[in-house]
Amino acid sequence: MGDNKSAQQPDVNEQIKVRMEKLKNLQDAGKDPFQITKYDVTHHTDEIRAIYEAHEKELLGDRPAVNTEGLDEQQAREAVNADYNERRAIMDASPINVSFAGRMMFKRVMGKASFCNIADLKGRMQAYISRDAIGEEAYADFKKSDIGDIFGIKGFIFRTKTGEISVHAEEITLLSKSLQVLPEKFHGITDTDMRYRQRYVDLIMNPEVKETFVKRSKIIKEIRKFLDGRDFMEVETPTLVSNAGGAAARPFETHYNALDEDVKLRISLELYLKRLIVGGLERVYEIGRVYRNEGVDTRHNPEFTLMELYQAYTDYEGMMELTESMFRHLAETVCGTTKITYNGTEIDLGKPFRRLTMNDAIKEYAGVDFDTIKTDEEAKALAKERGIEFEERHTKGDIINLFFEEYCEENLIQPTFIMDHPLAISPLTKKKPSDPEKVERFELFINTWEMCNAYSELNDPIDQRERFAQQDKNAENGDEEAQHTDEDFLNALAVGMPPTGGIGYGIDRLVMLLTDSPAIRDVLLFPTMKSIDK
Repeated sequence: MGDNKSAQQPDVNEQIKVRMEKLKNLQDAGKDPFQITKYDVTHHTDEIRAIYEAHEKELLGDRPAVNTEGLDEQQAREAVNADYNERRAIMDASPINVSFAGRMMFKRVMGKASFCNIADLKGRMQAYISRDAIGEEAYADFKKSDIGDIFGIKGFIFRTKTGEISVHAEEITLLSKSLQVLPEKFHGITDTDMRYRQRYVDLIMNPEVKETFVKRSKIIKEIRKFLDGRDFMEVETPTLVSNAGGAAARPFETHYNALDEDVKLRISLELYLKRLIVGGLERVYEIGRVYRNEGVDTRHNPEFTLMELYQAYTDYEGMMELTESMFRHLAETVCGTTKITYNGTEIDLGKPFRRLTMNDAIKEYAGVDFDTIKTDEEAKALAKERGIEFEERHTKGDIINLFFEEYCEENLIQPTFIMDHPLAISPLTKKKPSDPEKVERFELFINTWEMCNAYSELNDPIDQRERFAQQDKNAENGDEEAQHTDEDFLNALAVGMPPTGGIGYGIDRLVMLLTDSPAIRDVLLFPTMKSIDK
């Protein structure tokens, strides 16, 4: 039985050996494909279809299909063939010549003529390869080619009898020899992690994967277009920093040999962007990689793309308007509709987003009113009663956040702004003038996920120093995600920062939502993976 299976599925190593021999034969014959340095591509596959359909409509108009009513099978076949030949003669009289290139994904050899399927960035296109058209030697070489080889094809467009728009090759060039064997079906191989480890194969075999990353690029392009339309300036800030602040996360640490200093990879973009607001750049944003030394799951990767923006002379209300408008713009331009579907659930980005304070959300979903709870001890007693784990260092504000995570997040499917967080968990945010235990902060939740985090930014250097001091105490008490006093940032605030609204967006999570992707690995071209030899 094993021998039969081997006969049906040749050993991969043997196939690679055969491909290596084919390459050597080509090289010995002076046809080494790796010596070719460029190829003139005039069209991609989607453009080929579009121009042929337009040309066809121009020459044939609304010519109706042949009427075979009342004809027997033979007569009907002859009538259809005659109609096809007439149409083909009209089109061939003014041919459209194209040159395209891509990877061969399918080949069917039929004596003196063959068909193959070529995949490029925009799709796949059938090519008709005839010995009489390209020459006997070139055709013999083509017949020896393998799936995965990369070809350049020059010829004219036509429509086959089965109705498929194709390219009739007049010249074919082997541009690169594939020495590895592509899987027949990449999904379903024994180790699914190989899809992420060998993303290049995943992209080749699965057009929907390529489409996800094309859409990701479009999302980022549309974000830039939207912000450019609001007079924001794109900037770049350091990734290696001495003080990794701006978020509650554990940083990666490394050593800078030239200066003999320990440095960290940034966990946020915030503190440097605020320095730019101090410097008079009133509207700034950055899209960049940040690094957090934490676990990997369906929504977290230690290296991910964050966008933060800061706008002078506005507050968190202004950030809500901007966010709602931007999400709606992205849905319309990228998905073509404000009603998107994620994992079978319709999410409406066209309606006004709901606004709910954190305390009101807890009251709605947990039946607890934290506005009536005055002390840390009362909050901890309530947490124990509800079975919510906490640490002794936690305050009432921390307990409120734990209640929100336990009872509320899972209910926030439709877009909802959760506002007015506790002061204790928001060290960089302005207090609410009406309630100094809370801050002017919001998080947007969609599909139970936190999509962004925004503040009316704290610009009081004295208050900020006190909050940094509390963060330092938290770190001394074992909080590995606590922030630390940043003297240069405090100096910037002392110079003077105007009232400012700021926000951070997880770009990968946004792409997941707009592409209906189940895991963050599906929207990262090269996600973090454990070494294969460990």
